Amino acid sequence: MKEEKTGKSKPEKKIVGRRELVSFPELDIDEIEAKIDTGAYTSAMHCSDIHEEVRPDGAKVICLELLDPSHPQYNHKKLRFARYDLREIKSSFGEVQERYVIRTKIRFFDEIIEADFSLSDRSDMKYPVLIGRQLLRGRFVVDVSRKNIARKYKIKQKNK
Repeated sequence: MKEEKTGKSKPEKKIVGRRELVSFPELDIDEIEAKIDTGAYTSAMHCSDIHEEVRPDGAKVICLELLDPSHPQYNHKKLRFARYDLREIKSSFGEVQERYVIRTKIRFFDEIIEADFSLSDRSDMKYPVLIGRQLLRGRFVVDVSRKNIARKYKIKQKNK
């Protein structure tokens, strides 16, 4: 722990690499590869068949399938979220797109963090999950020369 000028202790930031394996306990996805992207503000996850539905009571829900059938971790589950936002997100190409954003839990190292994830078709991208600055801020420092530090940490903890 480091001491700040105010005398309060602040947890030390963990080092992450440019790619890490993360899990989504609420979505039934374990150890999926994520790209750490300090250029992105919001984190993102690959989804297919993203659409809004209206329930018989008039309430709107967002429906989606996490990943797509071509991905090895695709689990064929249709997910529904009653709590979501529609936000303008700037893509990696600089264009502004309206995207649905959900809040879910992500396991990173031994920490479970609740974070926002924009939903988009990332099938043309190499990594199905992107971790942005909003999730990293105050918790992690990125070492771009390394990768899968969280996995190595997990193996080390098991062997203790």
